[in-house]
Amino acid sequence: MSSVMRVAQRLHGDRALLGHFLSPSRSPTHFLTCQPDRKYASKQFKGPKREPRVQKVKQEKQEVEIRQRMTVSALADAMNKDVEHVLEALLNTAAGPGSLGPHSALEERWVKEVVVRSGMKFRWEKLSESRERPNRDAHRKPVDPSRLKPRPPVVTIMGHVDHGKTTLLDSLRKSQLVLSEAGGITQHIGAFLVQLPTGERITFLDTPGHAAFSSMRGRGADATDIIILVVAADDGVMNQTVESIQHAKRAGVPMIVAVNKCDKHQSDPQKVKQELLAHDVVCEEFGGDVQAIHVSALKGDNLMELAEATVVLAEVLELKADPGGAVEGLIIESRSERGRGPVTTALVQTGTLRRGSVLVAGTSWAKVRFLLDENGRALQEAGPSVAVEIAGWKELPAAGDTMMEVESEQRAKEVVEWRVQLGEAQQLLEEQQLIQVKQQHHLDQYRQQREGLQHLSWRQRKKVLYRTNKDQFSMRPSEKSSGEGVGLQLIVKGDVDGSVEALLNILSSYDAQLQCPLDILHYGIGDISENDVNMANTFSGSVYGFNVAASKSIVQLAEKLCVPLRLHNIIYKLIDELKDELSSKLPPLKTEKIVGEATVLAMFDVSVGKKKLPVAGCRVQKGLLDRRMTFRLIRGRDAIWEGPLLALKHHKDEVQTVKLGMECGLSADVEVEIKAGDVVVCFEELDVPQVTSWDPGF
Repeated sequence: MSSVMRVAQRLHGDRALLGHFLSPSRSPTHFLTCQPDRKYASKQFKGPKREPRVQKVKQEKQEVEIRQRMTVSALADAMNKDVEHVLEALLNTAAGPGSLGPHSALEERWVKEVVVRSGMKFRWEKLSESRERPNRDAHRKPVDPSRLKPRPPVVTIMGHVDHGKTTLLDSLRKSQLVLSEAGGITQHIGAFLVQLPTGERITFLDTPGHAAFSSMRGRGADATDIIILVVAADDGVMNQTVESIQHAKRAGVPMIVAVNKCDKHQSDPQKVKQELLAHDVVCEEFGGDVQAIHVSALKGDNLMELAEATVVLAEVLELKADPGGAVEGLIIESRSERGRGPVTTALVQTGTLRRGSVLVAGTSWAKVRFLLDENGRALQEAGPSVAVEIAGWKELPAAGDTMMEVESEQRAKEVVEWRVQLGEAQQLLEEQQLIQVKQQHHLDQYRQQREGLQHLSWRQRKKVLYRTNKDQFSMRPSEKSSGEGVGLQLIVKGDVDGSVEALLNILSSYDAQLQCPLDILHYGIGDISENDVNMANTFSGSVYGFNVAASKSIVQLAEKLCVPLRLHNIIYKLIDELKDELSSKLPPLKTEKIVGEATVLAMFDVSVGKKKLPVAGCRVQKGLLDRRMTFRLIRGRDAIWEGPLLALKHHKDEVQTVKLGMECGLSADVEVEIKAGDVVVCFEELDVPQVTSWDPGF
């Protein structure tokens, strides 16, 4: 009964709700817009489930750092792409991807174009603010004028080769140095301290007079206080005399003229002084300020007058230095000795050099182990204007470098490190400038080459360029210049730095590279080593040594490897052999030697079997005709035919030669029209050795 009552109540509630909605006071519109009750709407009006709305995230473009003159490979690395991607991005542009490689530098606009086409954005690379490094170089310290004391003069003897410079110096120091010189000529700078009978001391520098040692003479002029210009009275002013005058004027050094060899009968000192006027060297007797002393170095005439003139000029110059200050000097010569290592001849200009001093010269430094004079005697110290040999260098300094004393080895290392880094930075800058010039030159050539290919597509252009390059690289040797040699690779060794410098200066004047290429593989100081021979063998080169030796094992190794080993102690003989070797590398020249000439008198036919053969009847006008030689048919000024003969007959006999005045009949090996009045020339082709066109100037 209770269940029936619950059903009745529920039905009664539903009717009441329906009556509420259908009551006359409510409009149909209100019924449609009304909200149902919560308990009915939760299940009956629940619609399909919607997915949440996803917002699109804006994708950031990759950012690429760019800079000026960026290479293809560098741009590819910055974009995390390969090189082919960069080249593909440059297709159909004027950049010319067909000529670009991984190391080709791109212009700014093409770098930006590649980044934009790749869907990226660019930004300029920030320049790293490099801090300015403090200057760690060694500097000269100011000199207190109150500490200056008189010093001996430094006198350089200069002049032409074989004018008696070393003989003059030998007479002043009572030695026989000239007897020890190869070829009787000076080939190094010699430094000697001479004490005159009056007690004055003079440091003499003896410079080479040969044309090959111009740089040595220049260093001698820079290091000296006075120049004694030696001129032979029987020879006059020569090339190196003029060059020595120019060195003296450039350095601003006063001169004294020593007119040597006045004891000879053909000497003319007056003529020498007149010739010097043409070079602005005015002697005192012509109203100038240059002293001219007539001497004979061989007999010792007037040498004291020359020494007194030097001392007087030194007093006028008031030469002074501070013997207690820091050491400064000039490297005159440097060499490497077995057992002592790098050794230098240096001129002390300021201060007093002692054993244990720490020196810096160029990019090398030394702690002085010992000092030697020109006679090989050990010294404890060397003051201003004294030339000494110094041992203890870590590396070999270059001749002409300034030598300075520093406080300690640590300070010397700092100075050398600073100078090395400074030199590397300068070299890098020069190389970058050279690279830019070459790149611009290559770009100009490429643009000029592409001007005629603008109407083609990039694939067609690339194909044409490939064929052109292939033809160039596949050129046979016979198609190249007939006068071009195979080239010569050199290894140059010398006893001292100045000798190597002189040889390199001579080789720098080589101007026949198109005729025979010449390359220097290596140069250095010291005796010939096993590495030198092996390097020459690797590159099929030659070893040239000046004033150096080669041990027996090195000579045997060179003979085993067939490496030319050319050792000389006279420089012009070394250059002569070098010229001979260069000439031997050149192909021979083809020349013609005229053997004889004949004039064609008439033409007739001779039957040979069923065939008629044209024969030219000739008379020999010059020399003789030899059937084994080559013949040429000349009509007027034109050469009609050239080649061997098919037959040469005298009357009816086959002959090898026909002499002057005889008549003969000849026929060519091919069909050629021969007319009466033509000239037949018989000549022989000869191979003549070709000589290099290089002239070193002596």
